[in-house]
Amino acid sequence: MKQTFEVVNVKCGGCANTLKKALKEDFGEVEVDLESMPRKITLDIEDEKIENLKLKLRSLGYPLSTDELSSMQNIGAKAKSFVSCAIGKMD
Repeated sequence: MKQTFEVVNVKCGGCANTLKKALKEDFGEVEVDLESMPRKITLDIEDEKIENLKLKLRSLGYPLSTDELSSMQNIGAKAKSFVSCAIGKMD
């Protein structure tokens, strides 16, 4: 079923490229909406895989907006997102 999720720390096309590439193998094609705030991703996903999606997004530095993260986790996510964005810009 196609579902849309709000993600944080997504700022540009580099971030979008990283998300599309990193999520494709496990979750298929991903659409990234860079026009909305907060940013949104849309993909075809079953409910039982959402927890795996959350973990993957956190590992890239782009947690869901509904994730409750500590201050340190938020700082870590932002740092990871800068690296993920840079990688996405190089690809």
